[in-house]
Amino acid sequence: MENKKLGFVILSFSILAGVLAYGFMGVLGRQTTALQCYPTSECHRVESLMGLSHVAVGLISFIAALGIYLLFFSTSEEAILKRLEEEKNTKIEQDKFELVLKAMDDNERKVLKAIKEQDGITQSTLKYRTDLSKAKVSQILTDFEKKRLVKREAKGKTYSVYLAENF
Repeated sequence: MENKKLGFVILSFSILAGVLAYGFMGVLGRQTTALQCYPTSECHRVESLMGLSHVAVGLISFIAALGIYLLFFSTSEEAILKRLEEEKNTKIEQDKFELVLKAMDDNERKVLKAIKEQDGITQSTLKYRTDLSKAKVSQILTDFEKKRLVKREAKGKTYSVYLAENF
């Protein structure tokens, strides 16, 4: 059963039970007034029923709160499955990236990590972030383009570097 439907059913049940409990407590209140509750056995029975009815009101309140939660605040199964699928895809992408990094030398790792951290980074910024020469960065990026790991787009006198679509 869907959470919102279940919440509606539970809330309806708790409202009905609350109305019945309120009516029962009213009857007990009238009995207490009619008996004027001097210490008699009948008075003790009414007082114990009144205490029990307070417990019932607490239980009904809890059930109503559960119904309200399910009706308004609970996420549906579809949303949970969607979030889990997104987390799984993110984990797969991260594992794929880590696997590619293992096959590279230190300079290539620095460059690829910097590109992943800031997609669209310029080559000049990349040079400063990786502490490599302009020629070395250019050589690494040319190799990455051949392997289809990155793509470069002209941006004035330099290039903006992006990870390829398959990352």
